[in-house]
This record gives sequence, structure tokens and C-alpha cells, in this order.
Amino acid sequence: MAIKLTSLNDLSTLGFDEIIDVRAPAEYADDHLPGAISLPVLDDAERARVGTIYKQVSPFTARKVGAALVSRNAARHLEGPLADRDGSWQPLVYCWRGGQRSGSFATILRQIGWRVETIEGGYKAFRGLVVDALYEKPFPAPVVLLDGNTGSAKTELLHLMQAQGVQIIDLEGLANHRGSLFGAMGPQPQQRGFETALAMELVKLDPTRPVVIEAESSKVGECRVPPALWTAMKAAPRIVLNAPLDERAAYLTRAYSDVIANEARLHDILDSLRPYLAAEQVEVWHEQARAGDFRDLARSLMEIRYDPGYLRHRARMDPAQVTEVEVPSLAPEDLPELAARIAAQVTALTSGDK
Repeated sequence: MAIKLTSLNDLSTLGFDEIIDVRAPAEYADDHLPGAISLPVLDDAERARVGTIYKQVSPFTARKVGAALVSRNAARHLEGPLADRDGSWQPLVYCWRGGQRSGSFATILRQIGWRVETIEGGYKAFRGLVVDALYEKPFPAPVVLLDGNTGSAKTELLHLMQAQGVQIIDLEGLANHRGSLFGAMGPQPQQRGFETALAMELVKLDPTRPVVIEAESSKVGECRVPPALWTAMKAAPRIVLNAPLDERAAYLTRAYSDVIANEARLHDILDSLRPYLAAEQVEVWHEQARAGDFRDLARSLMEIRYDPGYLRHRARMDPAQVTEVEVPSLAPEDLPELAARIAAQVTALTSGDK
């Protein structure tokens, strides 16, 4: 009997020992249920081969070839990743639509004696719940944006506020990107993967309490902010951090130490700015990087490139209210107290205590 998902919360209440995605590796890489492991019963090439046979020869032949491939792959999984599972193990298995791939693998597992279930409608049914949460329903909690020019320590402050009991969503963390040309932190999730991670954050929210989100553009790296959240962000009250340029430059040299440490990467990023700025200016930045003048480099990049961009971006927004917070210092020892000040402002904004 297949399990029907009615809510994104269901995954935390079903009580299975493991969730197994039997789709092809490319499907799994695009997106998968949170916590699912990949045990494909057909790899990418095999899936394409069976599909071609289905269309060009016959469905019967495709099913026969597919069954042989599934059996061989299932044997490898049983002798490999699943070899140590005992008799009490209870897995939940799914494929794209809850059809032949998950059904075939589940049948093999049941014959061994494991209590295994499949998901009715497979990944497609789960994806429908994600789309409903992010595209059909309004955002479930009041949003407050944490704003401020580049280098204002917004992401670090978000997590300090979370430690102090404030609800947050870290879009940059979910997207694995710090939101600028310098912001790559490794491979980003695919759009569907980003949306799944975001949807699972939504189900944790207390809708009666505000959630603080860093002010972003409509894309974080290559990940697009879904419309329900973007609509809420555009109209949300903003807390704008006003930190001195020198403080922000010093902070950036700490926060972007990974970029500074990779000389080739740093110069490649600077070269990517050539279409937007005078060649002479880009060369000055290269010279500062070569000389190790990273604080001056950060200061110049903000003055010439990033601060004007932030101003243009803010001009397109229509916030409900703007509250400015003066930030004399972004030294590490001063950030917890600053986070507490911001948390107090969030409470004031959402309680009506102005």
C-alpha cells in the first residue's frame, strides 16, 4: 500500500528508517526528498535506453529489458549499501510517479522480509506540495528584511539573532552563495533543490512570529526567489544597517578570506567586471590584489561598484517601513550586542511599539 503525502510535515512523522530515491542519478541531483539516499534502479544511460526501446520497439520489450536492468542494479544495492540492514529495517521508496521503478524495487525488498512502502505519486506528488507552498499560497509568516550595504555582516548577524531566539531564513545558505560575483561557495543546488530546501524551512515557521530574512535581489547566485516570498520581501519593513565604509571593508577581508586565499579566482572575478567598468579601474583593482591591499580593494569595490548598485536596487522596492540602525563597529566582539539590538527592533516593528 502506498503512502499518500498530504503535507510537507508528513516526512517528519511517518517514522521510516530511510527514504530511498530509486530514480536515475540526474533526477536525484536535480532534486530529491530531504534526507533521501540515491539507490537508482536504472542509471541515466539505462533509463534513456529503456525509454528509446519503449518508443521505437515496443512497451513489452522495454519492460523486459528494464526488468533485467532493475534486477541487476537491485542486486548490487543489496550486496553493497543495504548489506548491513537488519530485519527490522523499514524503508520508504519512491521514483518519479510512484510507478514501475519504485514498485519493482519495493517488491524485491518485501520478498526479503522488510516492511517497505512507496509514495503514492512519487516525487511528482512531493513536488506538488512544494509548488503549492511557494507558488500558490501566501508566505506564512510576517517578514522583516535585514538590509544594509555590502559588508554589513548581515548573514552573520542573522545567525546570531537565531541563537537569540529570532526566526530566520538564510537564503544565501540555502542557495550556497553569498549573492555577488565574489559570493560562490561551491556548487549551487538546482532551482528545484533550492525550492525544496526553502519549503522545508517554511514548515518550521511559527506563523504568529516574524521571520527575519536578508535583503536580496530576486536571485541568489543562479537560484530564483519564488514569487510568494519575493512578494512578501518587496513590501516588508526593513531594518537598514548603516556601517562606516572602513568597518565594512575590514569585515569583508575577514568574511571573504576564501576568495583572498585563491589568487587565480580573485583575479578571474575582477576580470569579469571589465564589461561594466573602465579598464583602468579594473587594472587598479588587480594591482591592489597583487600587492595584498585587500582592505583598500574591498573599500574601492564598494564605493565604485556595490554601494551604487544597492541604492538602485532599494529604489525599486516599496517597503512598508524603513528603520535605520547606526553601526559604529563590525568587530567580532561587537556583533552579538548588535544582533540583540536588531532583534529588539524586529519586536518593535511587528508588535506595533514604534
